[in-house]
Amino acid sequence: MKKVLIVAFALLIAVSCSKGSGSKGSYVAKVGGTTITTEDVKAEMASLPPMAQQFFMGPGGAERFVEELTKKELLYLEAKKRGLDKDKEFQRKVEEFKKITLINQLLEKEIEASANITEKDIKEFYDSHKEDFILSSQVTIGQILVKTEDDAKKVYDRIQKGEDFGKVAAEMSADKASAKDGGKLGTFKKGDLSPELEDAVFRLKRGEVSMPIRLKDGIHILKVLDLKGSTVEFEKVKGLISQRLVAERQKNSFDTFIENLKKTYKVDINKEAAQKLSLAPTAPAAPGGHPPVQTPEAPKK
Repeated sequence: MKKVLIVAFALLIAVSCSKGSGSKGSYVAKVGGTTITTEDVKAEMASLPPMAQQFFMGPGGAERFVEELTKKELLYLEAKKRGLDKDKEFQRKVEEFKKITLINQLLEKEIEASANITEKDIKEFYDSHKEDFILSSQVTIGQILVKTEDDAKKVYDRIQKGEDFGKVAAEMSADKASAKDGGKLGTFKKGDLSPELEDAVFRLKRGEVSMPIRLKDGIHILKVLDLKGSTVEFEKVKGLISQRLVAERQKNSFDTFIENLKKTYKVDINKEAAQKLSLAPTAPAAPGGHPPVQTPEAPKK
């Protein structure tokens, strides 16, 4: 029981930030000069997540909850008495919390309301993007085979910039047989290719190119030239489509909102100073911004 109360109290402090005002409801408890009313208790309980609320369900739960509220108020009063509310770091955190809270309220009004998606929107997207929902059972692929990572990066970069896959294959591929045919390798069903290549190509859509994949014979870059398969039923993917459409609309609305704000508030970024900033290092990027070459030990996810 002691462990349960400790966990509940920790959740109470972390989630519930309001202080009893004593302005509404019947008197329940007094701590120093603060009165906690029934309305205060209900408001505090409503602010907790369902998991935390479960700690105070059943016989005696309400009394335990009021007890925890009085503990919180005691700690709050003592913290103020010691002047901790005057601490600069505390004040910075309060201002940051206020800033984030206000931003969230602003975005709720300006952005979230603009992302209302209807069943009609979802169905129209599904009907016009059915190829996105094909479960491939057979693919026709093109291949460019190179021997070094440097060549793989050159090939991938040229294709990403829009060069014709067949032209690049004819110039760069070490597989001379397929290179003569613009890199066309053939048509394959599941089980025909090595697991590493199959894992890559059966995830791609028609026209998409894989990241470089290292095998024993070299580094492969593959393109799906054609595919066959069955289309996933609408009911099975409408939830994913809805999430996608909501995200896209929110992003578009957010970008437009930011651009309009830039017209209202002057923005001046000191690029020279920004470039001199030293921030915590992140995971190293591949040279030149290229994706890393995949290996059988680290297949594409």
